[in-house]
Amino acid sequence: SVTMALCLGIDTSNYTTSVALFDGVSGYNLGRLLDVPEGALGLRQSDALFHHTAALPAMLAELGARADLTQVRAVGVSARPRPVEGSYMPCFLAGVSAATAFSLSRALPLIELTHQQGHIAAALYAAGDFTLFERESLVFHVSGGTTDLLLCHGAERITPLGTSSDLYAGQAVDRLGVKLGFPFPAGVYVSEQAALCKEKVHPKVSVHELTCSLSGLENQCAKLLADGHDAPYVCKYCLLCVGETLVRMANNALAEHPGLPVVFAGGVMSSDLIRTYVTNRVPNAHFVPGKFASDNAIGISILAARECGAWPTTSM
Repeated sequence: SVTMALCLGIDTSNYTTSVALFDGVSGYNLGRLLDVPEGALGLRQSDALFHHTAALPAMLAELGARADLTQVRAVGVSARPRPVEGSYMPCFLAGVSAATAFSLSRALPLIELTHQQGHIAAALYAAGDFTLFERESLVFHVSGGTTDLLLCHGAERITPLGTSSDLYAGQAVDRLGVKLGFPFPAGVYVSEQAALCKEKVHPKVSVHELTCSLSGLENQCAKLLADGHDAPYVCKYCLLCVGETLVRMANNALAEHPGLPVVFAGGVMSSDLIRTYVTNRVPNAHFVPGKFASDNAIGISILAARECGAWPTTSM
C-alpha cells in the first residue's frame, strides 16, 4: 500500500472515470471506461455525467481499500478540458463535486486543474525525469478531443503552438474502428489490427508548418476499404498517417525550438506502431506507457502534490 503525504486526484473525462493517489514519488491510478452503446461514436454529456457520478463512490472506496485516505493532504481535480478561455464540458462537474465534498469534509486544499494538464503531468512523470517539470519541453497531446502541439514549462505554463485544423487524430482512429465494427473508443482494436499487417504503407499527410489536417485521412481510409484493402492494412495506414503527421509537426517545431525534449501524451500515443515510427524519426522523443497515456487522474494527483510541496528531489 501507498504511504507518506498522499495527494488525491480525480478526473472525469468524456469516456473515463479515474481516481489516483500520489505520495511524492510513486502513484496508483484506478480508471474505468464508460459504457458506450454499440455502434455509437460517443456519449451525450448528460449520460457521461450520470455514469461518472454513479461510479465515483465505489471507485473511491476501492482506492481506500488500497491506501489510508485519512492521510490525504490535498485534492486535485480536472475542472475543465484545457487551460484556455471558454473551455468547458459538463462531465467534469462530477469530479469537481466529489473532490469538493472530499476536501471540505477534511478541510483540505482543493486544487482545480485541467484535463490537459493532467495528461501532460502524467507524461512528464512517466518519462522518468522529474527535471522535465522544471524546464521547457514540446508536448503533443493527441486524443479523441485534441491534436495539440504545446510549448510547456512543466505542466503549469502551456503555450499552444499547433493543432489540427479539422479532425482530431483520435476521432479519425475511432471512426475507422467503428466503421470496421469495433466498440468505441476503438483505438486498441485498430492497433491490434494494424499489427497484423506486414505490407509497407506510405500514407499521404497534410502538414503546413505546425498545423495539420486530418479530415482527408477519414476519406482515404474509406477509399482503401472500398478498393478492397483488408482491415489490417487500412488500420496500419491510419496509424502511420497520424505518426507521419506528428513527425513533421515535431521536426518543424524543433527547427524553431532546437534541443528541447519532445513528449507525446494522450490516448492515441499508446499505439506501439506510432511510438516506434515516431521515435525513429524525432530526436529526444519521450513516449508514455499506455497506463499513463490514456485518460487518467495520476497527473492530477502529481500536480496536487507539487502544489502542496510533496515533491521528489531525485529522478526515478
